[in-house]
Amino acid sequence: MNNYELALVVNAKIEDDAREALVNSVKDLITRFGGKITNVDEWGKKRLAYEIQKMHEGFYYFIKFEGAATVPGELDSRIRIMENVLRFLCVRQDAE
Repeated sequence: MNNYELALVVNAKIEDDAREALVNSVKDLITRFGGKITNVDEWGKKRLAYEIQKMHEGFYYFIKFEGAATVPGELDSRIRIMENVLRFLCVRQDAE
C-alpha cells in the first residue's frame, strides 16, 4: 500500500450541496477501488493563479489516502470526465 494525496479544485459557482456531493463521489471512488482515506483537508474558496474556463476562484480539497498502485490510474480516468472539477492531481507521498 502506497500513500497518496489527491488535490482537487472544484468549480466555485456550483451550489454547496452539489459541491459536497461531488467530493463525496470522489471519496466513494477511492474506497471502491480499495483505497483507505486517511485525511480530508478543505481549504475553502481561493483565487486561482490563472483563469480556468473563465473562472477566477475555486474550492480546494486535499484528500490523503492509502491504496494500491492501480488506484491513481482509476481515479484519473473517472475524475477527468467530471464536469465541475477544474483541476486535479494525484501524487504519491514518500514514506517518512
